[in-house]
Amino acid sequence: MPKALPVIDMSEPLCCAPVAASPTDDAAALDVAMRLKALADPARVKLMSLLFTCGEPCTTGSLAAAVGLAESTVSHHLGQLRAAGFVISERQGMNVHHTPRRDALAALCRVLDPNCC
Repeated sequence: MPKALPVIDMSEPLCCAPVAASPTDDAAALDVAMRLKALADPARVKLMSLLFTCGEPCTTGSLAAAVGLAESTVSHHLGQLRAAGFVISERQGMNVHHTPRRDALAALCRVLDPNCC
């Protein structure tokens, strides 16, 4: 039986002391690791890149065409990114529009390296 992953609230940007400032406690380490895990897939990194560079909210269909994956697969990846707090999705009629949360990625960068941003 596979081990169940812990459930943590990742809807808000990461907020804890930088890992370089002092030894990180278990809860903060888990919080950072879960967010990094959401980004630890080439398709998700590619989707984040597209979301940042498209200049407007992208639909699931346009993202699927751009990465060469099925819409259902892209939807799954976007769900993981949304759960990690990196993407905001909003239904508009028959389409779902996705935008990146720059604040969430910036917060993760600051936690990993306070001199980064």
